[in-house]
Amino acid sequence: MSEQHLERDSFQLCEKVGNCYHLIGKKWIALIIHALLDKPKRFSEIHACIPDLSKRVLNERIKELEDYGIIHRNVIPTRPIRTEYSLTVKGTELGEALATVEAWAEKWL
Repeated sequence: MSEQHLERDSFQLCEKVGNCYHLIGKKWIALIIHALLDKPKRFSEIHACIPDLSKRVLNERIKELEDYGIIHRNVIPTRPIRTEYSLTVKGTELGEALATVEAWAEKWL
């Protein structure tokens, strides 16, 4: 493998890792993922888990996580119509990775 090819692969890896840290470094993102780890929740249930988070910002973050394919929005056509949010496979794997950080925080902070 050429040195130039290795540098390009390394750059792409760094870019992906950088994008990941940028996403999970945004305020509230990790807590929203954590709130959805155990089961799907409605908007109000997520908000109840993170009371300091404004509804406006929660809405923005949920849309962002949907765009990344981390959260799935499920509209349940009952009366009244309900909307639940759950983690996708990608989101669950990210949540599991973040659980390691949570364990570290419990131990060291």
